[in-house]
Amino acid sequence: MLGITALVSAEVIYACRETAVDLNNFVPFSEFQPDDKLCAWSAIWRELILRKEVEVDKLVVVAGGDCYNALVDGEKIELSGMPTLYFIYSFNRDIRLMEENLDSLAEFAGGIKNEEAFGEIADLKQRAMEVDSLRTEGKLSSIKAFEIEISGSDLMGSPDKYGKAIEAIEEEEVDFDYRVAILGIPPIYRDFHEFLQSIGLHVAYDEMPFEFIRHSGRNLGEVAESYVNYTFAGNIWRRMEFVERQLKERKIDAIIHFQQFSCHHKLEDIILRERFADREGYPYITIEADLPGSTPEQARLRLEAFAERLAGV
Repeated sequence: MLGITALVSAEVIYACRETAVDLNNFVPFSEFQPDDKLCAWSAIWRELILRKEVEVDKLVVVAGGDCYNALVDGEKIELSGMPTLYFIYSFNRDIRLMEENLDSLAEFAGGIKNEEAFGEIADLKQRAMEVDSLRTEGKLSSIKAFEIEISGSDLMGSPDKYGKAIEAIEEEEVDFDYRVAILGIPPIYRDFHEFLQSIGLHVAYDEMPFEFIRHSGRNLGEVAESYVNYTFAGNIWRRMEFVERQLKERKIDAIIHFQQFSCHHKLEDIILRERFADREGYPYITIEADLPGSTPEQARLRLEAFAERLAGV
């Protein structure tokens, strides 16, 4: 069982007949408050492993391009004796570096034994993309769509389980006032999407979870060509170009930038704000979080005021 700290190729892991476990999916529901932390995400999954509250046999740390706090927290786990692999994304989309990292991942996971897994997972992710389309069209709540997309990183620990979750999705009538996009990291507040829906804000685009389902491939080469374009790990200008296309295609009315205390990505807020608020004219609000839990009252009040402001735009 391989614990992963951010997006890596689930296709490769399952092709090796291993199981992927995205450690971040435990964090929003954890009540643990670590003393030794910068980012709560990495500090909490670190402690969950060290305290053996989450059982994994090996650890894959995304050490370059996506999350930098994970590097030291991963090293602390490695020092405890757990076999650890450091996966590095290329900032400038170097396909050779991606191929080398995928080869290392396959070797770390025991070697590819089931080539058919690539195609099976590619089909699953295509179906997940159809779920995303339903959300975009306002035919599915963002709550249900988010669950499918955020689970695209590890396929719920089982491609069969993930496929059944997708099969259970049914179109529904969604009542909302405005379409919003959540840029940045997924909310650490476990009820964030529910709260937004309660005030008439339909999340038609979750930036990072969408990345989890749009990258795939029917063989190792195609996987490399896809994952090298993981926007969150590369140059922000390319990322913003991709995001801008999504905002227009999904007819987004406003942007919520969700950022995490002590995350290097929070420094991107001014860049995103200048591009999408100042230049493109999108109403824009930044929400910063630290520890997991329910959406705090201060954030709720700010978001309610933001929703009211949209009525006057």
